[in-house]
Amino acid sequence: MKTILVCIMATVAGLIGNMAGAQPVFLGTTDTVSFFSSTPVADIDARSVQAVGAINQSTKDIFFKVPMKSFVFKKALMQEHFNENYVESDKFPNATFKGKITDDVDLTKDGTYSVTVSGDFTVHGVSKPKTVPGTVTVKGNNMYVKASFDVKLADHDIAIPTIVSQEIAEVVNVKVSGMLTASPK
Repeated sequence: MKTILVCIMATVAGLIGNMAGAQPVFLGTTDTVSFFSSTPVADIDARSVQAVGAINQSTKDIFFKVPMKSFVFKKALMQEHFNENYVESDKFPNATFKGKITDDVDLTKDGTYSVTVSGDFTVHGVSKPKTVPGTVTVKGNNMYVKASFDVKLADHDIAIPTIVSQEIAEVVNVKVSGMLTASPK
């Protein structure tokens, strides 16, 4: 598994590194992505600690990827239905976000920055433009990121069968957090 993560991160670093030459890239391999939805009938809560991310410190290009099968639910049956019936994880194994921090912030200096990230969010094989508010804290060789945004399931062709429509919300809240470390030059 570690070999796979190293390969993925090398690929991500290469993609972002190619966008800006030899600029510093911060990488994370155990970032957290969670989502939550609530209806009067049921709450759905899942979390993954297998997200990978990269931020180019100078260009502010950003990339995150999470394997759909890495989400853990409190109930195994929910996890099975999520992967098989809703997001079709075998067919669409990852959710990704590729974009750019649009604010005029200097990520080469230590500090905490409120940022806006704009880019393409892809889940269930459907990409949609997304603008997300978040926070980036730069501290030495580390960047700490936090963001929260809503995803409308219908926007990504995730169908909710009528029989369970009272149990599954049409919109889920997604939270991302992680620590990214400066990659060796």
